[in-house]
Amino acid sequence: MQRINGYAEPSWTRLDDERLLSLRLSDLRISLDHSPLRSAIDQLQDELKSRGITYRPHFWLSDEWFTPDGVPGIAIPFYLAHPRLRELERRQMLEVEGGTHDWCMRILRHEAGHAFDNAYRLHARRRYRELFGSWHAPYPDSYKPRPYTKRFVIHLDMWYAQAHPAEDFAETFAVWLNPASRWEEQYATWPAIKKLRYIDGLMTRVAVDPPAVRSRRRTHTLPTLKRTLREHYEQKRRCYCRDSPGIYDRDLRRIFSDEPRHARCASAATFLRSIEAEAREMVSRWTGAAQLTINRSIADMVDRAHVMGLRLRKPRRQTKVDVMMMLAVQTMNFVNDGKHRVML
Repeated sequence: MQRINGYAEPSWTRLDDERLLSLRLSDLRISLDHSPLRSAIDQLQDELKSRGITYRPHFWLSDEWFTPDGVPGIAIPFYLAHPRLRELERRQMLEVEGGTHDWCMRILRHEAGHAFDNAYRLHARRRYRELFGSWHAPYPDSYKPRPYTKRFVIHLDMWYAQAHPAEDFAETFAVWLNPASRWEEQYATWPAIKKLRYIDGLMTRVAVDPPAVRSRRRTHTLPTLKRTLREHYEQKRRCYCRDSPGIYDRDLRRIFSDEPRHARCASAATFLRSIEAEAREMVSRWTGAAQLTINRSIADMVDRAHVMGLRLRKPRRQTKVDVMMMLAVQTMNFVNDGKHRVML
């Protein structure tokens, strides 16, 4: 092992992607100690302390972000624990969820809401059920968000508070916990202010009490995960992709042309490939959808444009605008029709 800053670097850091993907998750042998995550975890602990909260969640590495039911602790995805694994995550998924300090803190605050809920069994309280709904309601495989409602706070992308009552509580807790949040001002005229005020009062009452659940249980810990990284990413990518490429045909024919008079113009497929990266990043920023979802849509559009023999019929700048607007609308339709699979 190579030693950096006094700590041994795993030998797999020198492997190329193909060989790294052949390793099992349990082979990675990494921990939170001395990882880049340490500063984010310490900041979360400081934020809890500043709110007068004596409870502290425990943390472990797994394959994704989650808080198990009944456990006052937080699982963090393995790829955030080492720069080499972040590189692999970006190449496999096109982005790194929680990969910046701000993004990581937003997710940690959200998961801390779940952990705090579990620790104090807050979901058993009548007022909790009145404001957020039943914590015991079945989790959906997907959900249909309403972008313009003001009954929910906005914290993570894709209007995540609308996914389930437990997510609504966790998102509201995260907004309340964030020291930079001006929630009293920002949500003053929203119905969601009732939820924020409830949490504000509730935390004052229970923050110094010992938690009802003190379990330090960990589930799906990294050493127990025996599938390979390749299998992990194949499964993960399936959650973000749609399987109906023909849905783009009408829009593609509206933007491009297969008429003989345009036969000498540039291929639509080649043009779409040329703007792929820019379109993916821009539409993701507009809609909050995963870049992998958008990238798959563009790939399907390229295939269909090639099959239909489409070519440019308008100036490139105008065509790029038309494509991006069409892609944004299709992505939002994908979200709003309930087919967008959100990792719950």
